[in-house]
Amino acid sequence: MVRFCGLGGLEEIGRNMSFFEYKDEIVIFDAGLEFAGEENPGVDYIIPNTTYLEQNKHKIRGIVVTHAHYDHIGAIPHIMEKLGNPTIYTTPLAREIIKKRQTDYPNTPPLDIEIVKNRDVIKVSDNFTLEFFNIIHSIPDSISIMLKTPVGNFVYATDVKVEYDAKGVEYGLDEFRRVGEQGIHGLFLESTNAEVPGKSLSSELIMDNIEDIFLKTKGRMVIAMFASMLTRVGEVITLAEKHGKKIAFSGLSMKTNVQIAQNLGYIKIKPGTIIQLADIHKYKDDQIVILSTGAQGESNASLMKIATGENRSFQTRPGDTIMFSSSIIPGNERAVQTLKDSLARQGAHIYHSKNSDIYSSGHATADELKAIIKAVKPKYYVPIHGYYFMRSTNALLAQECGVLKENTIVADNGLVVEFSKTGFQVDFDHQLPAHYVMVDGLGVGDVGEIVMRDRKMLAEEGMVVIVATLDKKTGTVIKSPDIVSRGFIYLKENVNIVEDMRKKIKGILAQMPAHKEVEMDYLKGLIRDQIGQFLYTKTKRRPMILPVIIYV
Repeated sequence: MVRFCGLGGLEEIGRNMSFFEYKDEIVIFDAGLEFAGEENPGVDYIIPNTTYLEQNKHKIRGIVVTHAHYDHIGAIPHIMEKLGNPTIYTTPLAREIIKKRQTDYPNTPPLDIEIVKNRDVIKVSDNFTLEFFNIIHSIPDSISIMLKTPVGNFVYATDVKVEYDAKGVEYGLDEFRRVGEQGIHGLFLESTNAEVPGKSLSSELIMDNIEDIFLKTKGRMVIAMFASMLTRVGEVITLAEKHGKKIAFSGLSMKTNVQIAQNLGYIKIKPGTIIQLADIHKYKDDQIVILSTGAQGESNASLMKIATGENRSFQTRPGDTIMFSSSIIPGNERAVQTLKDSLARQGAHIYHSKNSDIYSSGHATADELKAIIKAVKPKYYVPIHGYYFMRSTNALLAQECGVLKENTIVADNGLVVEFSKTGFQVDFDHQLPAHYVMVDGLGVGDVGEIVMRDRKMLAEEGMVVIVATLDKKTGTVIKSPDIVSRGFIYLKENVNIVEDMRKKIKGILAQMPAHKEVEMDYLKGLIRDQIGQFLYTKTKRRPMILPVIIYV
């Protein structure tokens, strides 16, 4: 019986991590992060819950990393020591980016990373053999895997697309056809764009459109994208060289990733093409192309600093062209719109995927997913990598390709799917821990539901601090209680409510027995409950109440 479980990525976009288990052997696929949204205030990002793997780390035979995007590698510094620091199998580019990220965590143990390439076959245990094959994605060196087991062959293909030339002829399916000929028991395929009909725009067409914008742009150009979209970065650099333009990088991660890709030979740059951002004033405006991070409206990223005037080397001015060469991650719509508004107010011309064909996703559309399914010809189909609606839509695509409805499995995080040679079952009775593990500063997992509830309450309702000073001997109130409001009401404009609160607090304290010390927790709880109810009656809001009792 081969057991499969997703610990992340099956109910969200991000924190991708899954594993296969057979007897006393486990192979893990990816270990990514998910960027926190507004519903998780103060959290840096979220990683998978590895409780089950920690408890069974003696079974782990390796971790396969499919590519170097952070939603597939971002959790590695936080979990490897807990898992016994197993061998990581990945490609050269992913290895270098993982190693670079690891330098931000100097107290972690050295990683054991084994390089793999197209069609490598590695027997990682008695019952698990891995065969790697190249796929197309938005970053070079992306791979999928055929996992050979005693039960059958399984293909794990996350973050993949089919590419087309200018005539619409597809390429990128040959490896899927090859592994499909070996007989595939189960296919695990991503769902990000399962609801997007048709086919992707070809990279050739997109680069033609970007070149058109190059030719008609008279001022400076800023192209914003993910620092990990190295395939597109390389294409833009080549285009800039063709037209005699200079490239400057804005954003440390962009500089770092391009340097890594250049060292490995994935990006080739002619001498003199790259200039420092601080030197752009030495060149004509129409010679300048800046590759920037921050296309998602991140507050600390380079493009936001350009928009707010915080970038010391580049200030937006009328005639500049800003190109957003990425799709918007769900949840970032408002931040991106605010960023566009700010740049437009400063006179910049804005290009994005809705007004120009300048971006093509690195994820397969509906037609492309069906092409992959037909090439692999699996008996069982498990949609991965996406929200439930995306995965259920993906399951319907498989059924259109001939996979039986009863053989499509839409399983959430933590649910274990058990495969035999003749069938499968979902173990609903023993769901594994898969809840969020939040990373906040140096803390990993110490921000739980209670802390998040308090943060949300503070964000939505504010807080009121009540400081009461009592005589230690008599228990009487020495002075009128001090009241501090943050995010609730402005005290100077609500004098009546403040005075009523003071009277209410004095009344509560007067009811306490004299010459007898009152249990502190009981008194604080009484003030919290009664003042909370009083404020709700007055305002229909429930701020956090923090009583402070001082005996003197």
